[in-house]
Amino acid sequence: MAGLSRRKVLILSGLAVAAVAAGGALIYSAMSENVVFFYSPTQVAEGKAPQNHTFRVGGMVKKGSVETASDGLTTRFVVTDDARDVRCVYKGVLPDLFAENTGVVAQGKLNVSGDFVATEVLAKHDENYMPPEAAKAMEDAKKAKAAKGGA
Repeated sequence: MAGLSRRKVLILSGLAVAAVAAGGALIYSAMSENVVFFYSPTQVAEGKAPQNHTFRVGGMVKKGSVETASDGLTTRFVVTDDARDVRCVYKGVLPDLFAENTGVVAQGKLNVSGDFVATEVLAKHDENYMPPEAAKAMEDAKKAKAAKGGA
């Protein structure tokens, strides 16, 4: 650097800092697009879930809520945390273990009418398992319901 003037060193240093900042911004942007957050049916009903971003909702498939359309692929069902419900619609083949009164996590987006349009549905894998996020949402809803009833 002995042959470079002070001005050229400052310009090169500024360009290097700008390149590192731009690279960091690109990495952050790419990573944030791939992050999918979990929301309980209560949080979705309270408007805490994003409107134009993919997220996951989980809880129990409400008994009596599963309806399959005549095309055999479109299924409507309700996910509940025993406090609030979210209407869901899914077009595709559901997992074999999907059933009423079982734990489920669905990934998708809310549509303009407030229904959750799922692009992926995950069901429990045995009788004793519920996805951790869904189990926590169910427990939180029960606590909130008990607190409301006890007040």
